[in-house]
Amino acid sequence: MVQAIFFGSVGTLAETSELQCQAFNKAFAEAGLDWFWHPNDYRELLREPGGVKRIRSEANRRKQSVDAEKIHALKVTHFRDLVATQGLLPRPGVLETLEWARTEGLIVSWVTTTGRDTIDLILMGLSDSLTASSFRFIHDTSEVRAPKPAPDIYHHALQQAGVGADGAIAIEDTPESATSALSAGIKTYGFPGWATAERPFQHGVQTLDVLSPAALCRSSGWARTATARCRMTR
Repeated sequence: MVQAIFFGSVGTLAETSELQCQAFNKAFAEAGLDWFWHPNDYRELLREPGGVKRIRSEANRRKQSVDAEKIHALKVTHFRDLVATQGLLPRPGVLETLEWARTEGLIVSWVTTTGRDTIDLILMGLSDSLTASSFRFIHDTSEVRAPKPAPDIYHHALQQAGVGADGAIAIEDTPESATSALSAGIKTYGFPGWATAERPFQHGVQTLDVLSPAALCRSSGWARTATARCRMTR
């Protein structure tokens, strides 16, 4: 029996990649750097999870020395301003799936290795739709040594939820983050967004163009109740 659903990276809940790219470029300019990430280039950079890691990689590529943490903090500030002025919308099907999971009595966790500051920003931007209480647990990068694509955060999420790997499913928006869940032995669904729409996920990951309880049921062969809600039982 499936007992838990793990929403993975930020992008499984809201489409933020374009705003994040804008925020990085504003941070680079404020830091006095002549760096600029075009949106199409940023798609490729997202193959490496973690904003600080991407800044360090860019500095290494350019053979420059920078304070990656400071630049990332500037990026978070600019992202906060963009979210405050433009807001965020949940991706289609997210609210329906969250409500369905709670109705079925499942543990719903948000399992990301971004920082708590970014998590708080996402929750602020989505405050009209969902809150921290929408999840039983919210996991962040401070809880593990190795971020995604390492499986550490998912091992931790399983432990906190009190379920085995065969008692959970994960929803991820990038192949790299999907690797994290797969390596922890969790059945994983790909829910690609703007940044990964054309990228293939690895073998064993069922890709969903639309997130919904019905889509999860169809792809998993779970039983349906008389009320047309599928239950998470084999």
